[in-house]
Amino acid sequence: MIAPRRNLAGCLIAALLSTGSPVSEAQECPPAAGMTHSMHAGSPAAAAATGEEARFLAANDVAMNAMMDAMTVSPTGDIDRDFVAMMVPHHQGAIDMAHLVLRFGANEQIRRLAQEIIVTQQQEIAAMRLAVGEALPPSAPSPTQTPAGVTAPAQALPGSAMHSHHAPVDMK
Repeated sequence: MIAPRRNLAGCLIAALLSTGSPVSEAQECPPAAGMTHSMHAGSPAAAAATGEEARFLAANDVAMNAMMDAMTVSPTGDIDRDFVAMMVPHHQGAIDMAHLVLRFGANEQIRRLAQEIIVTQQQEIAAMRLAVGEALPPSAPSPTQTPAGVTAPAQALPGSAMHSHHAPVDMK
């Protein structure tokens, strides 16, 4: 039995994080096993947040939900393609959340780590796509560059165009 569409991403993550015992085909996995986030916009902790923290938590919740939705794929029978189809949005979610830290965060060490996450996750997305024979999308400007002829910042996150499984997260 193949994991249902809703559980495939969670089961894969659970299998990858397990202590060596992979998820069997017959084993039931809860949706998005291990992928809960306690600071989502509707949580009591988020309700107590104000100002910048509240805006960060709301934007982060949008990014997390977009990532989890995009990781829900129907099995194709090609394990490698299914893996890439789930991991690309996972990596894009990390990119989107790193952009949020750059927008809202103040710790310079964390901001540098966020910049590194953006670069490495984009490279890994490209490598996975190439490995399964997918064409790469056109290059996008880095977060610190403005495309030629554009006078205002873009509405979508830079790099979001790299991911075709979900719409870019609006950060405003």
